[in-house]
Amino acid sequence: MTLHNSTAIITGAGKGIGKATAIALAKEGVNLGLLARSRSDLESLQQQLTSSYGIKVSIAPADISNRSEAEGAVKKLIGELGSLDIVINNAGTAQFGTVADMDPDHWEQIIQTNLMGTYYVTRAALPTLLNQKSGSIINIASTAGERGFATGSAYCASKFAVIGLTESLMQEVRKSNIRVTALTPSTVNTELAVKTGLPIGDEDRMMQAEDVAELILAALKLPQRVFLKTAGIWTTNPQ
Repeated sequence: MTLHNSTAIITGAGKGIGKATAIALAKEGVNLGLLARSRSDLESLQQQLTSSYGIKVSIAPADISNRSEAEGAVKKLIGELGSLDIVINNAGTAQFGTVADMDPDHWEQIIQTNLMGTYYVTRAALPTLLNQKSGSIINIASTAGERGFATGSAYCASKFAVIGLTESLMQEVRKSNIRVTALTPSTVNTELAVKTGLPIGDEDRMMQAEDVAELILAALKLPQRVFLKTAGIWTTNPQ
């Protein structure tokens, strides 16, 4: 399935998987709505993509954990781009600590960003997709959404919930020809992983954001009659 001239909104687009995905889609001729908290990151990427690939790129600095900001950003991007075919919910945050020791405010913020942010953006985009009876939604979950680990209660809970949200939404909208997918990568060599102290290992051997972007691209290119329900991507031989 060709993606040329379709339109995608990507959250967390300023860095990591979001940025790599924006570049991969731009190469396919996809017009982009980029959403992240950092205006400077978005402006830099916007300039790079428009000059290199000649596509339409709109940006919306926003914190998706805030419902009004998330809804306003989606409305702005759809209005400026004029259409919407793909939503990639990638934005997320992480912090680790035991249930006993972790600050409840930090625990709640992870849920608010990773789960509620995904919900806010998806819900804001759904009327457009339902009206046209087509579209693809890809939610970036994690292997942490499939199994818990010590010190990961908040992050795991948020990603388990994203997988549950994805499954339920898929059953609600598939009759409208909307494809909904959850991807579950293991640790990816990103700035977030480094900041949270996850073991990223040798860069040549560790999964990169571009690898996840390739999986996203492959899922989107499947014939419209089928979709990838869930898929995990792992580093082959981590250190």
